[in-house]
Amino acid sequence: MRRFLPAAASCPADRTLARRLDAALARPAAQQPHWPDPARARTVLRRLDRADPIVVPEETAVLSARLASVARGEAFLLQGGDCAETFADTTEPHLRANLRTLNEMAEVLAGAAGLPVVKVARMAGQWAKPRSRVLDPHGLPVYRGDIVNSAQATTAARTPDPDRMLRAHAHAARAMDIVRAAAPGGDVHVSHELLLLDYERSVLWVDTGCPEPRLSSGLAHFLWIGERTRRLDGAHLAFAELLSNPVGVKIGPGVTPELAVEYVRRLDPHGTPGRLTLVSRMGHDRVRDVLPPIVEKVNASGHEVIWQCDPMHGNTRTSRNGYKTRHFDQVADEIAGFFEVHRRLGTHPGGLHVEVTGEDVTECLGGTPALTEADLPARYRTACDPRLNAAQSLQLAHLVADLLRG
Repeated sequence: MRRFLPAAASCPADRTLARRLDAALARPAAQQPHWPDPARARTVLRRLDRADPIVVPEETAVLSARLASVARGEAFLLQGGDCAETFADTTEPHLRANLRTLNEMAEVLAGAAGLPVVKVARMAGQWAKPRSRVLDPHGLPVYRGDIVNSAQATTAARTPDPDRMLRAHAHAARAMDIVRAAAPGGDVHVSHELLLLDYERSVLWVDTGCPEPRLSSGLAHFLWIGERTRRLDGAHLAFAELLSNPVGVKIGPGVTPELAVEYVRRLDPHGTPGRLTLVSRMGHDRVRDVLPPIVEKVNASGHEVIWQCDPMHGNTRTSRNGYKTRHFDQVADEIAGFFEVHRRLGTHPGGLHVEVTGEDVTECLGGTPALTEADLPARYRTACDPRLNAAQSLQLAHLVADLLRG
């Protein structure tokens, strides 16, 4: 592998990749900030192009092999961590607590399934967040994650700042150092949402080991496209097509079986087991009805994708006292429905994607302890969406373990 610098592309293959990258990024791109100083943004991008990698292709290749086992039904994928990472929480205690929770959940699941558990953390890059509104209730530009602006409620703090991409890279490098120290031997891989394209286009390698030359991201082992950015004619999907990294797509209740097959065709053109993860986020009251025809249609295509359940995002609501929250029982019910669908169809329920933390937060209702709406203000600390705390996460792992045994 060699570093890919689009501006310095010299060999024919690199020039072809540079043209394809430019074409991908010229497509419509949802959820991107408007940098008020374009010249400064270009300077930052040139510095990012030459920044040190957060991950290396050899590590990503290991994950690809492990995900192929998941796709074949020989392993289970557990992906989890903070909804949105913050610079302030790039600390060893916080990251080690999250990794400890991920490891404890994995041990429970491995014991129940009798299969290896592939662990992927939402870590070392989950800085950007898609938002449903441009302005917050106070009329300020909405907070889009620490890589774009600050959560502080002032106009200056909410103004997009490209220098934050450099800070995000530095914090990602620190987080990755902690991951490697806490999980030696590549036992835990890192992932984030493929969202802020100015950041994602940096630190790329040329992967010549593919059927056709592709780019390998040096920012994460695994990247996924979110529900708000998965349009077929969009830049996010076109960018993901260029990557050799394993990728995922979040699919909500509005996805048709035909659309799901088109994602598979575009993102897994060579039928590589585990290359693509389809992450269902239907809601507990829809998963049993919406998911089956999607699974049947994709399965009939012959591609070996990973089926993963995100039981969090389809079950988000606002409490009576104004907090965005989720109820543990609804999260558990969506997972149960996900397993029911796959067991009925004879397909492999391959994984779980959850927003969790090792800290004793009060963000999700129910579970152990039985948190109520009155408890939410006590330790509501998330930068964006509510997370299961350590006790709730372990309780959920035991429930999923029962489903794996079943």
